[in-house]
This record gives sequence, C-alpha cells and structure tokens, in this order.
Amino acid sequence: MARHLITSALPYINGIKHLGNMVGSMLPADVYSRYLRQRGHEVLYICATDEHGTPAELAAKEQGLPVDEFCAQAHDAQKAVYDGFALAFDYFGRSSSPENREITQHFARRLNENGFIEERAIRQVYSPVDGRFLPDRYVEGTCPHCGYDKARGDQCENCTRVLDPTDLINPRSAISGSTDLEIRETKHLFLLQSKLENEVREWVAKHDKDWPQLASSIAHKWLTEGLHDRAITRDLDWGVPVPADTWPELAAEGKVFYVWFDAPIEYIGATKEWADQDPSTRDWKSWWYDVDTDVRYTEFMAKDNVPFHTVMFPATELGVREPWKKVDYVKAFNWLTYYGGKFSTSQKRGVFTDQALDILPADYWRYFLIANAPESDDSSFTWEHFTATVNKDLADTLGNFVNRVLSFSRKRFGDDVPAGGEPGEAETKLGEQIAELLAEYEAQMEALQFRKAAAALRALWSAGNSYLEEKAPWLEIKTDKDGAALTLRTAMNLIHLYSVVSEPFIPATAKTMREAFALTEDTATWVAADEARALTAVPAGTPFTVPPVLFAKLTDEDLETYKERFGGTDA
Repeated sequence: MARHLITSALPYINGIKHLGNMVGSMLPADVYSRYLRQRGHEVLYICATDEHGTPAELAAKEQGLPVDEFCAQAHDAQKAVYDGFALAFDYFGRSSSPENREITQHFARRLNENGFIEERAIRQVYSPVDGRFLPDRYVEGTCPHCGYDKARGDQCENCTRVLDPTDLINPRSAISGSTDLEIRETKHLFLLQSKLENEVREWVAKHDKDWPQLASSIAHKWLTEGLHDRAITRDLDWGVPVPADTWPELAAEGKVFYVWFDAPIEYIGATKEWADQDPSTRDWKSWWYDVDTDVRYTEFMAKDNVPFHTVMFPATELGVREPWKKVDYVKAFNWLTYYGGKFSTSQKRGVFTDQALDILPADYWRYFLIANAPESDDSSFTWEHFTATVNKDLADTLGNFVNRVLSFSRKRFGDDVPAGGEPGEAETKLGEQIAELLAEYEAQMEALQFRKAAAALRALWSAGNSYLEEKAPWLEIKTDKDGAALTLRTAMNLIHLYSVVSEPFIPATAKTMREAFALTEDTATWVAADEARALTAVPAGTPFTVPPVLFAKLTDEDLETYKERFGGTDA
C-alpha cells in the first residue's frame, strides 16, 4: 500500500478560526486521514500554525505582548480548539520552529546557488517616527478604488482589491499612526519565478487530468497571466532571518523571509519537528526527499491558498534542484459563507470554532460541515439549514435508530444480543443493499468527494430505518418472537457497522456506538464488503448497553437563540 502524506493549509496565528476555515482545509483532511488509517494505510497528517508576517506582529502589539510570547499562547489556544474538534493530526507544529528556519534557509541558499534569487533595490514606505520601513499591513489608509478609510497596504478588506502600500491615499503608520511617511530605497531578495515559469507550466500540465477543476483552473489562470519575480523578504522583527553567510548586508539590516516563502516549507519543517521528537523511529526525509513513487501527497486548502501551493511553492521546490516531494493531489474548496456573506475574523461575523464547541459537541459540526462542504460552489451556513440537518440526519435517522433498537431489545430480550432464527429474504436483501451502499461510500471517499460520501453514509443509515419499518419488530414479536429477535440482532449488527464506517465523520459518536457492544478486541478497522453483507460482526449472546441519546434534537427556541447571538443574517 502507498504511504499517504496529508497536509492542510496552515491556520494563521492571529486568532481563533471560523467554521469556513475549518471546512476549507483541516476538517476534510482529518476525515480523509481517518478513513485511510481504517483501510490499513500508513498515514502522516501534518499541520502547523503559520506564525510569521505583519498580522502576527500587529496582533501581538494590540495585546501588549512580545510577538514570540503571543504566538506561543495563540498556538496553544488554536490547538485546544482543534483537539476539541477531534482533529487527529500526527503532528501540529509551528512555522517559527528551529526546524523550519533551518530548512527555509537551506532552500534560499540553494535557489541562490542555482540563479533563481536576485537582490534588487526597491522603493518602500519609511516612517521616520517609527525608525523603520513599513511593509504591507504596517501601512493603512484610504483605498483608491472604493474609498474605504481602513484599507491595509496589502489588500482592501472592503472591496478585496489587492494593493501596494504606495497605492493608499492619506497613508499612515499602523504602529504609531504617523502620517509623516517617506518613500525610500531599500534592498530585498526576489525569487525569479519568471525563469521557472516553463518548468512550473509543464509540472502543472501533468496534473490536469488528476486535480479537481477548481485547483487546476486557478493554477492555469496564474500561469496564463505569467509568473512575475516576487520579493521574498520583508523588513520585520519576526520571521526566518536571511542567512548572514549568504547575504551579510541584508542580514545586518534585519531582513526576514516573507511569510509566503517560509509557510509552505513548514510542511517539511513540521515533519522534521515530528521526527525530532523520536529520531530513533521516525525519518522525516522518508516522507519528503526522493520518494515520488512511495508517498502519495494530498493537500487540502480553500481556493485563496491554491495559487501559492500549485504555482509558487512548486516553483520554489523546482528551483532548489533537489528531489523534494511535490504534491500529487490538491483538494481545493470554495467558500463557506454565513447567510451569503463573508465570515470575518476582524469583524467577528459568523460562528467561530471555539464558540461552536461551546454550543454543541464536535460531531454535530463535523457532520454538518462535511455534508455541506463547498466543493463545486460556495455554500452558505444558515442556522435553519444547520438545525434541519442535525434533526433529520443525526437525531432522527441515526440517533433514533440506535436508541429504539437497543432500548426495545433490552426491554423484550434483556441485556444480551438476542439469537432468533436464521436470516431470511429481508436480511439477504438488506445485506446486498448495505454492500452496494458501502461500495458507493468507499468510492466517494477514495475520490475525495465529501458531499457525495456524506450522502452515501446517510443512505447507509436510512437503510437501517427502512429495514426496521419493513420488519416492524414491535408488531412481529406478538406472533413470531424468534423473528423479532432476528430483526433486532440484524439491526444491532447495522449499528456496529455504522460505528465503523461513520468514524471519519463523527468519531466520538462512532466510539460510543461501538462501545455499546462488549466485543473483545473490537476496533474501528474498515469492514470488508462480504462482512458488511453478512451482518454478523456482533454474534448472539454479546452483552450490550444502551448509550445516552446520541444527538439531541434542536428546537425552534434553540434556533432563535443562535440567530440572536450570532446575528449577521441580513447579509
């Protein structure tokens, strides 16, 4: 079996992420990782906080903390939320790690040796009051396109136009507020992407038939517009330093690498962080260096990150002229909106992941988000849709099935799985249906089509309800006790099957269902088609318990409470 390397876009350090960030990268990567592990594959799921750049420094300044201390605290706060969502990273690192510094500087040196980095003089905003150059977000002012007076030097949040600090009207320092700004000349390092364009174009073309249209079309759009040489250093206090052994003058001036240069390299850096925890058994290079035929590498990200991962980072990897592993498959997502409008970290608009966990357990959110993942188009979060999905799919279709089967069996047959008669026509028909639906579920998971996979999983749950309604053991027991026992035993085997195949989506609930049966050495290993068809994993006589209600139904009062608390429904 292939080894699977999985990464999701690094969440930025400045604040807890919203549900759109969760469904656009980390959660689907976790679902896929869990599925592959169940199928017996070797999986390494790597992620990290993205800690460099101007937003980190500004956020630290707002909180009155040194930037390194701010980032350490913010990393722990984010990790706690991801633990709450049961994201099963193999390692969740930090882009400020010594490992990432070492590898980033190595990449820069190699690019320079190969003629793909050039030192250039550019004109940049300088603040005499602050005594420093002001990169992108350190400059604020009025957007020349829409007139928004709080636009930043990299982008206007109001109209989303990309800006340069020198574009702003009435610019001011984001540090001191000073309007006494000058344009001065300074030197920076540029990655000569123009010299690598043909190589990147050829590399992207090799993946046209493999990548989803969203990822491929974005990559080609950037290539059609042409790759421009890009500055990869900034005047900041916090970042990976330019190595003094290669660029002594720039190092003496305190230049650091641009966050979008070092952030993708952190996938490798975080893997080395993971390996450095146990170097006797972990080899980070076996995942990243000269492993094209052994490792399948899948990246998960929202569409705004696609250009950096399909064009910029591959250009960097190609330019170092070393056999670093490049991505095999880019799973890109559109936006999850909040009532049709943007989630906004800065404006606190929409549901954020820590708030979500305060309201309901993680499995409610995991299922809803994946079942409505913005794969082909943007999708909208509304409380009405969330409530309806929870009530119909989780509470009624799955939760109610589990509860009524186990409760009724315990009431009429005691605390052991009843024996009953031999399977008949209804059970044979059910087994064939389950095997067919499981094959569909597997096919969609293998294809990374998460909404379709969720639909197949929902159909598996529905099949149990249809069987139960057809056999009606509450009536059957009046005339055929053995027949009712068979029906309940079959239904309990369905519950156990659900506990296995639902694990990628709702791991906590899956564990609860599986633990309802006192089976020795029971695991979440994937169920083969023949085993699923036979429905015999839980034999008669197995002790069982009735778990608490798996999913509580949400009421109209709950709905109104959520809408009142989070607002923004008039977007």
